[in-house]
Amino acid sequence: MADIVDTAVSAGSFTTLVAAVKAAGLVDTLKGAGPFTVFAPTDEAFAKLPAGTVEALLKDIPKLTKILTYHVVSGKVMAADVVKLKSAKTVEGSEVKIDASSGVKINDSKVVTPDVAADNGVIHIIDTVLLPA
Repeated sequence: MADIVDTAVSAGSFTTLVAAVKAAGLVDTLKGAGPFTVFAPTDEAFAKLPAGTVEALLKDIPKLTKILTYHVVSGKVMAADVVKLKSAKTVEGSEVKIDASSGVKINDSKVVTPDVAADNGVIHIIDTVLLPA
């Protein structure tokens, strides 16, 4: 198996996320012992943001870091556990809302692929970038 970063790189659909993680200096953290649960937006999810947003974030590292850490929960939370929760505290410090009434939604983002295993946690692939309030 591979860590969360290498798993995302090899999947091929997270080039924007991986570039953002590198820009924010979070690679070593996400390669660390963990475990971590990462709600990982695809390149298509980043493409849904208004034009210029990603480029602006890559220049605003504090804001980029805040957004990226809002996608991470401490611990390994598998889909079977996620569906029992109403919210989860992120590494950024605030909560994401969890709705498992029809599929699983994290805030307004749908989990499209749950439980992508990594040796230091789990990735749940989402279709929309999560933005803290």
